[in-house]
Amino acid sequence: MTDPHKIPVIVLTGFLGSGKTTLLNRLLADNPKTAVIINEFGATPIDQDLLEQTGMPLTTLAGGCLCCQIKGTLAPTLKNLWMAWDQAETKPFERMIIEASGVASPEPILDTLLRERWLASRYHLQNVITTLAIPSAAAQLDSFAEARAQVAWADTLLLTHADLSDADQQAALETHLQALAPATPRQTTAARDFSVESLLHNSGPMLRRLPDDGPLPAHNFRSISLLFEQVLPWQQLQTILHELLARHPLDLLRIKGVVYLAEQTEPMVIQAASARLYPPSPLVSRAADDGRGRLVFIVNGDPTAVAKDLNTAFAPLLSANAIKLH
Repeated sequence: MTDPHKIPVIVLTGFLGSGKTTLLNRLLADNPKTAVIINEFGATPIDQDLLEQTGMPLTTLAGGCLCCQIKGTLAPTLKNLWMAWDQAETKPFERMIIEASGVASPEPILDTLLRERWLASRYHLQNVITTLAIPSAAAQLDSFAEARAQVAWADTLLLTHADLSDADQQAALETHLQALAPATPRQTTAARDFSVESLLHNSGPMLRRLPDDGPLPAHNFRSISLLFEQVLPWQQLQTILHELLARHPLDLLRIKGVVYLAEQTEPMVIQAASARLYPPSPLVSRAADDGRGRLVFIVNGDPTAVAKDLNTAFAPLLSANAIKLH
């Protein structure tokens, strides 16, 4: 179960025009008691005027991509919102949604939520949902590294504008998704016909329904994040990941991340699920790259055994304080 003393956070990503604001409006209609942080690329915020739900705590970060705002703006905003929530006798919101700019990678958001100790002890990253407009998604993934990063870090993909797409566009997008996110659950929608409940239930680390498609069982998911300051030899990393998946076939549900390999010039997307490690996929270098590799391990239940194995396996490859348990 989620820690009641932590605020759950949903991160919405997706390239320009992919339907993030439509999704946000649906999520707010489903649960109005939601605090919202919206980032916009331009200096004049527009998205806040497109929200149908009013009265929720709303913060807009404008004037640049979110990766440029994180250190100076996002972390203090999250701290201020949590302190207001903690001090209120009647809680003003039950969860938080961060809508990232369409031209931003979610990596800095995840770093802030997962690696800043004060925030990680008070917020719970529930899921990362990425929207893709089927008619334009393949071209965007070809042209923009940020769009590829959004897909690589997603827990669930929402494929939108299905009614406006043709078979060739659907096939082209499927080819990209098989390379970038073969293990990521996805839902396809036309207009607003998607189920919010289904989207949230299928978000996160590969939730599995019971055989009769009955109620979802209770889970206690934890995440372990690793930060790599240096390039890694793929053969060694591949062996470590295969061994971890073999030793923890039931509790290690998913691995995802972006790393820098000694054999490649581009950063590489790493994906694993259901005890299967998928081939790495190249991610074109971006201006905001900091040269650090990141892996997130999603664990069901007590993470102690997995964390111990990670410490042992990765100790020679990691800098101090590189392993964080959440």
